Amino acid sequence: MLRLIRMILAVAATCGLMTSAAEAAEHVVKMVNKSGNKFMQFEPAFTKAAPGDTIKFVPTDKSHNAESIPEMWPEGAEKFKGNINQEVTLKVDREGVYGVKCMPHYAMGMVALIQVGKPANLDAAKAFKAPAAAGNEFRGAVHAGGAVSPASSQGIPCCVACTCT
Repeated sequence: MLRLIRMILAVAATCGLMTSAAEAAEHVVKMVNKSGNKFMQFEPAFTKAAPGDTIKFVPTDKSHNAESIPEMWPEGAEKFKGNINQEVTLKVDREGVYGVKCMPHYAMGMVALIQVGKPANLDAAKAFKAPAAAGNEFRGAVHAGGAVSPASSQGIPCCVACTCT
């Protein structure tokens, strides 16, 4: 009987692991020279993901990379730096806000924002001072992505790089 219980528990644990792996999603973010009337963009600029998901950065156009912005990164999450013209995949295991930049076009505002679960590092991300164009893009990315917090209706800033209410 004890052996049967152990076997059932082992099968249940294995099924639980398989289910959580099967539920993980892959999000594709393109690195492009032009998106609509904007130049040097991540498309989409905002991604909402769950812990365990992967984000694949694809250089649709040449001369781009994707890399972490350390000041906008959850504590303990592994940072990354992709090579120019190379696809790179990031697995997001920790909840929080992840800031991503294309180093050659960072000053032009080529940034992306990923929210994984609850934005645990929101205060640190808000405190970070991005170059002007990048800060504007962070605000636009969050609003376009629909990540406006319900708190904005209570007079609390709605997003990472924003003072709107």
